[in-house]
Amino acid sequence: MSNVAPPKPTAMGGPPSGLGVAPGKPGGTRGGGKPGLRSRTRADFSVQFVLQALSVYNLINPDQLREVRIKEATVRSRISKERGGEGRRYDVSPVEIVSDFNFPVPGRPGLFLDQDKISEICALQCGAKYQKIDPLNLDMGLITRTLSRPYASKHAALPLERVDGVLRVAVANPFDDELFDNLRTIVSQPIEPVLSSKADILRAVDHVYGFKKSMAAAADEHGGPTVDLSNFEQLVRLSTDRELDANDKPVVAAVEYLLRYAFDQRASDIHIEPRRDESIVRMRIDGVLHPVHTMPKPVHAPVVSRIKMMSRLDIAEKRRPQDGRIKTDKDGREIEMRVSTLPTAFGEKVVMRIFDTEALIQDLAQVGFLPEELQMFEGWIERPHGLLLVTGPTGSGKTTTLYSALRVLAGPDVNVVTIEDPIEMVHEAFNQVQVQPRIELDFAAALRHILRQDPDIIMVGEIRDGETARYAIQAALTGHLVLSTLHTNDACDALSRLVDLGVERFLVAGSVVGVMAQRLVRQVCPHCAVESAPTADELSALSVNLPLLPQGTSFRRGAGCAQCRETGYLGRTGLFEMLDVGKEMKLQLLSNANSAELAAKARQLGMRTLRESGVLKVAMGITTIEEVLRVT
Repeated sequence: MSNVAPPKPTAMGGPPSGLGVAPGKPGGTRGGGKPGLRSRTRADFSVQFVLQALSVYNLINPDQLREVRIKEATVRSRISKERGGEGRRYDVSPVEIVSDFNFPVPGRPGLFLDQDKISEICALQCGAKYQKIDPLNLDMGLITRTLSRPYASKHAALPLERVDGVLRVAVANPFDDELFDNLRTIVSQPIEPVLSSKADILRAVDHVYGFKKSMAAAADEHGGPTVDLSNFEQLVRLSTDRELDANDKPVVAAVEYLLRYAFDQRASDIHIEPRRDESIVRMRIDGVLHPVHTMPKPVHAPVVSRIKMMSRLDIAEKRRPQDGRIKTDKDGREIEMRVSTLPTAFGEKVVMRIFDTEALIQDLAQVGFLPEELQMFEGWIERPHGLLLVTGPTGSGKTTTLYSALRVLAGPDVNVVTIEDPIEMVHEAFNQVQVQPRIELDFAAALRHILRQDPDIIMVGEIRDGETARYAIQAALTGHLVLSTLHTNDACDALSRLVDLGVERFLVAGSVVGVMAQRLVRQVCPHCAVESAPTADELSALSVNLPLLPQGTSFRRGAGCAQCRETGYLGRTGLFEMLDVGKEMKLQLLSNANSAELAAKARQLGMRTLRESGVLKVAMGITTIEEVLRVT
């Protein structure tokens, strides 16, 4: 966020940064640390001040002003009861009260005046600096050494960083001079307060002190040798190692804090990786791994054991990889986690893959299809029979696409059966079968038996061998719609792969209705997106001409902000290569054409490649050239 002077209000007004207005300069001095007008007191940060600030920028109208004033006392009482709990006093912030009304941002459909946006406007109004708290960049040691948890919670204050001898502290009230004086006395150094939303501050306090306390307690109780039973470097010292109790309460709390934190940060994977002297916790967010925590080495084994207990794995088995799953809920919606353990040189590594129902099973329009791509895909899945293939590497979104398609197809009059290894997410509308090689229930065996179950639609998690391929094609030819995946680089390679697996060309031509290759790219962050024309070198690297769009091109990139953690990207979308296996493609396949010849024919018939799909989304301002080059 740029530190420029706050704009003068105009007749048109304007929203905060991310909405059209730059944030203001920090008020006060780095040594004194009192933002805004020094003559104001804590009580001056009121609902009236917040409403005035929003009015200055034309973000609230007279009717909304009256509504807030009429209902202020009622809303304050309700929030105090909800967040304070029985027997606890909760000091309700004026920002919390106004944000509770959930007023829309004028001229920005889908955006609302939440605590972040209101806090930023208040910072502009009083000349303070606003800072969005990034949970991934919190200094746990600094926070816990500086303030106690009760003090941080009571005053909604969170130490962020120490720069040039000045401690930057996030606060929810920019006029709390008494707090700033106390903080200077506590830390014996200058304070630079920055305004943040109270919700962010309290959430960070709960996470930092809760997780840190749990780790410290576990480390205190389980100190001593830091050697793991499976640490190959320390085999001679195994006799001195002691087993750690997986039911230890600090360990239980630490795992729960870790899971809640991952859910809040939209993480898709949690990696717990043992090292020689410590353990590293990393989380994958929008496809990129971020280091989050370090854990004392003695705590690693009990944390892993706790996760194994939750996923019903064998705690005693440390020599072999294991797979399990955990089902929980967050904010009323189910979340499933697939757990995988792997013995490494320094101990067992654990990866938990998070499957959020809302993220995994989406409306097809939200997957990332362009209008013409969505129309083609819907045409494929509306066929009464045939084989539909989705290709791409691991993590390219194939499961999301297939589950989203099945949700469209499922109904009381349709028998949907899936064969998966493993079942990604249990859904009551599908009959899901888990592959179990130990009892010889592989894809082919399950598919053979499913055909006797009167299915209408079959999803095969992956076609891995010739037998599975033949059964899938047999099912497609005998009146079933079959959806499956293949690990190939592009759509045309999928047809050749089926032939390589031993399926006759005429059977492939007669059964396959469509093939779709896909990748996931990060989207430009809408909060900090700026216009940015591509350079000549970038255009040359694409090797594809930019499309001429009716509405014109819009090249954008993210400048970096708190919402996207300075990456410039927020969320992901799909790139698709759609191969419609129509009459001409069938003839080409029957003529013994190889992959290159099939691709040339598909291009002649109008198929858009993955690179071209990516370039189109670059021209639409959805993603960047770097992202397209990375995945294609």
